[in-house]
Amino acid sequence: MARSGAPGRGFRFTRGAVRALLAAFFRDVESTGTEHVPDDRGAVIVSWHPNALVDPALILVTCPRPVFFGARHGLFRVPLLGALMRVMGTVPVYRAQDPTGMDTNTRRTANRSSLAGLAERVAAGDCATLFPEGESHDRPHPTELKSGAARLYYAARDSAGPRPVILPVGLHYERKRMFRSRALVWYHRPIEIPVELDRDLRPDASSSERERLARELTEVVDSVLQDVVHATEDWETHRILHRGRKILHFERAHREGKDPGEPRVAEQAVGFRRIRAAYYRRREENPAGVATLRRSVEAYDEDLRALGLEDQHLDRAPQGRTWGLVFWLLAQVVLVFLLFPPLLVVGYLVNGPPAVLVALLSRLGKRPKDVASLKILLGAVLFPAAWVVAAFLAARAHLSLHARYPALPDTPILAGLVLGLSAFLGGLVALRYARLARETWRALRVRLTRARRADTVRRLRRERARLYDAMLALARGAGSS
Repeated sequence: MARSGAPGRGFRFTRGAVRALLAAFFRDVESTGTEHVPDDRGAVIVSWHPNALVDPALILVTCPRPVFFGARHGLFRVPLLGALMRVMGTVPVYRAQDPTGMDTNTRRTANRSSLAGLAERVAAGDCATLFPEGESHDRPHPTELKSGAARLYYAARDSAGPRPVILPVGLHYERKRMFRSRALVWYHRPIEIPVELDRDLRPDASSSERERLARELTEVVDSVLQDVVHATEDWETHRILHRGRKILHFERAHREGKDPGEPRVAEQAVGFRRIRAAYYRRREENPAGVATLRRSVEAYDEDLRALGLEDQHLDRAPQGRTWGLVFWLLAQVVLVFLLFPPLLVVGYLVNGPPAVLVALLSRLGKRPKDVASLKILLGAVLFPAAWVVAAFLAARAHLSLHARYPALPDTPILAGLVLGLSAFLGGLVALRYARLARETWRALRVRLTRARRADTVRRLRRERARLYDAMLALARGAGSS
């Protein structure tokens, strides 16, 4: 079918730049279910909004097709970001709670125009993304949905061509505010719209009928999103269910004599989805048994956290870079400083100040959900600026040296380029060493804890086995223990 055209160079460049920024911030970005993105019709992509600008960025770089967005109009006033959003074809959304300088009727007219622009793209076979909550947040579940996505669907459906779909997406973050954590973008099957809602509107349909249909379809979308994002009523329940997921994963691997390794984020999400479904189903059927089991998991969780251990540490200490414990940690320092002294020194000197500045400034965000976005945006500006400044100072220093010692080659530009590149590479080396040191220190700490608290570790291993059996029994409906 005809589409609105292949994305231009600006779109491709911006997507590439966003991909690079996400690769710098996240250790790994996984995507799954991309086969559900249709290639023969338009799609209205809907997701929850827990991580500010990071959410659309992840959909942008993982969606197998070009995707357009609706975003609150205030973002278009942010320097650089606003220009990039315009290049991406993002359309402004004028929210009632934002100061717009418009009266109500003007604001509504502007929103209808934006919606019509997105609807034309969806009708032409493109993908458009909306976050129907309207704003980002820090809750473990979607907040109240606005009807914009439903109205966009009906507006696109009114046009000629194949019927578009509503495609729900789950965004899952390992630790959403932490540098070098991991993320998953999970594309689910298109929403099955009830027959009574999945119909063409008459040209003369009243506004009240259109509003009713949009409201009822929004309720359907909300129900689906609650499931695909694995919503819980509070963060404590979310954490305890994750602990249950870990119990099942690592105890099963222990009994089967397998190395559990580090589960990918997709594996964690699948495991969490299963245990969440079982938890809420059995809580309705056997609330007393579920409450008893939950208290046991909470006690086990508190013991592990008090010791600074994870479930897998009950079986063995972390392997890898821990030979000789303290000796190996010191050996790493010596090896790194012998092999990479210039790069490492330059890396720390040039990248250290902007790293500290990014950490400090990111805390100025009004809410924790803004931290990751601020870190990415600030880092995208401050680190390259630090490399440029270092290169400039190196060139100036080389000019001064050449004036004093004419025998030196007159290559200030080369000197600047070499130092700028060394600052970039040195940052990578310093980052790698920092992670190496953290892993080694964690392994050392776990080994010392296991040695000093051997009886406690054995008790927790028995408790993990008991909880594993109890969860399986409860899932089968056999009781609470």
